[in-house]
Amino acid sequence: MRAYWKKSLGALTMLALMSTASLAAEVKTIAILAPEQGNDYGWNQQGIDAAKAAGEKAGVKVLVAEGLGYGDVRPTLRELAGEGANLLIAHASGYNTAAPEIGAELNVPVAIVDMPNAMKAGKVADYTLSGHEGAYLAGRLAAKMSRSGTVGIVVSGEPPSWNSQSAAFAQGAKAEKDGIKILYAVIGPAAYADAAGGKRVTEAVIAAGADIVFGQGNGSSFGMLQAVETTKAGDGGKVYFIDVIGDKSPINKGFLLSSVLWNLVPVYDAMIADLKADKFGTKNYTIGLADDSVKLLKTAEIPDGVWGEIEAVRADVVSGKIKVEPVWDAAKLHELVTALK
Repeated sequence: MRAYWKKSLGALTMLALMSTASLAAEVKTIAILAPEQGNDYGWNQQGIDAAKAAGEKAGVKVLVAEGLGYGDVRPTLRELAGEGANLLIAHASGYNTAAPEIGAELNVPVAIVDMPNAMKAGKVADYTLSGHEGAYLAGRLAAKMSRSGTVGIVVSGEPPSWNSQSAAFAQGAKAEKDGIKILYAVIGPAAYADAAGGKRVTEAVIAAGADIVFGQGNGSSFGMLQAVETTKAGDGGKVYFIDVIGDKSPINKGFLLSSVLWNLVPVYDAMIADLKADKFGTKNYTIGLADDSVKLLKTAEIPDGVWGEIEAVRADVVSGKIKVEPVWDAAKLHELVTALK
């Protein structure tokens, strides 16, 4: 009898291992949908490049649909699922309704952003990411280097990720310099690709006294960068730009001070692993300074002494000596800044 049970137990164990292997083998293809082209040195490029890198590491094929805009992507979602995608990464908050709907219709797991409460085990995962710890460092840097005592924040909308970084930037600037003025301007409710609007609003922020601008905008950030390149500060000197998510160093003309860099590869690595392990949709994904999935870019415009001071602040954030909590709500963010009039 004992021998029989041992054989049965061995058979069950082998069956479980075979089932796990089978589940893993089913993740052969993933797809990412991006609203803009993957050459923006920002949200779209980082997402696409990270998906490709994670897919290569996991031996998974990656389908890319880019430049889709912010309209109805249901046809594209269906097409990608029809091409065999075992995971649909909807890399824009504007896709948050369509992606879960089509995922449920076709029984394909989806990943969305900016809706952490929409998770459904095995079906919907959220990756509302925030580089707020890096943005806090950017605020400290801006306050150290501002000549006018006024810095600006320009955003292309007010999604949770932008709000948390804007708030952390403001908190960092205030912690560094008492009485610093932080001007805040929104290009539009969803002006992510509005480069002309980014230029116009950034010029207005500079005219109001800012000599350093923290910009969050996807495609609109190119207009922000153009504004700092062509507009003098109140004292006749340079205006500097602090970017987010990607690294615009290849197109920098000496006006890029820094960027809050995001590395999304660990996020997509975890998604693929969770999908294989039948844990998809059971947790939120995060990024931060501790594992370098968030970093502050060091450029030649930052003096070594200032950078050393920023590195010391980073160590305090990582150790927990300085706590930077995300502020997702726009109303709470507005309490920390001065709206541009």
